[in-house]
Amino acid sequence: QVQLVESGGGLVQAGGSLRLSCTASGRTFSSVAMGWFRQAPGKEREFVAAMNWSGRSTHYADSVKGRFTISRDNAKNTVYLQMNSLKPEDTAVYYCAATSSRNLGYWSSDYNYWGQGTQVTVSS
Repeated sequence: QVQLVESGGGLVQAGGSLRLSCTASGRTFSSVAMGWFRQAPGKEREFVAAMNWSGRSTHYADSVKGRFTISRDNAKNTVYLQMNSLKPEDTAVYYCAATSSRNLGYWSSDYNYWGQGTQVTVSS
């Protein structure tokens, strides 16, 4: 079993930055891929970014490419999402997720464990 706890959300003006953190416990964090998803009001949950177990492979949604960066610190069992140049359309609840695989996934169904979510609100 894996427990994931996100932090770092909040209210920021357009053009600003936030860094989300997700700390994992319960199993070997360093051997699994991690991802970030988000869900805006009235919309389906969507993929944001993912990183494989080693950190050597990453993938981003087109909507965040060049603005968001996923990273991990296996010594701290933590994955991060650095979000720069934020836009009002980035407003959503952001979820951290863990797979049971070393390979990153692009779909919600690829992930077995989820955090509780953290709200990010970007004002115009």
